[in-house]
Amino acid sequence: MNHLIIFAHPNSKGSFGRAVADCVAKTSQALGVETQFRDLYTLDFNPIISFEELQGVNSGIIPEEVKYEHNLIRQADLITLVYPLWWMGFPAMLKGYLDRVLSHGFAYKTENGESVGLLKGKQMQQFITIGSNVEKYKEFGIDKSLDHCLVNGLFNYCGIENVTYELLGDLHIIDDEARRAMLDVVEQKTQEKLTALLNGKAV
Repeated sequence: MNHLIIFAHPNSKGSFGRAVADCVAKTSQALGVETQFRDLYTLDFNPIISFEELQGVNSGIIPEEVKYEHNLIRQADLITLVYPLWWMGFPAMLKGYLDRVLSHGFAYKTENGESVGLLKGKQMQQFITIGSNVEKYKEFGIDKSLDHCLVNGLFNYCGIENVTYELLGDLHIIDDEARRAMLDVVEQKTQEKLTALLNGKAV
């Protein structure tokens, strides 16, 4: 049983997102799950895909640092993403990571003129930190738009089904007690996901 945590925030030590990622990791380790933690900013991962790399991928030439991430994803039964929502999208670091790592021939292929996802049999959860109010996002339907684009929309395309996500909002105005309550939710969701996988059930 393998759990891959991908964390993206430039304040990699002091952000609430880091507290969320650490909570996910501790919960995973407490259940005896093999856990890999990828802090993209600390790793100084290069998020820029070049034209030469794009051409190489189409010829089966994959950079070593991308191959390494491919292997981690292949081994993972659960993938957890932790990131802030900026301008209705991923931080550039995470977007670039996905641009490079979810490559043709690894995350998807073309078959009979159609794209087919190759990352089947994996589970994913996302914890997304936002400065705005979650209820207002839901009122305006923004949560559904995010689900269609960043959550299930993107990763269903790659073959990962039923991606769950949690929006953690109002971070600039809530107190420590509210943050602790959010971390309790993170722990609970992670426990549920991992326990179900350990028991051979999908969540």
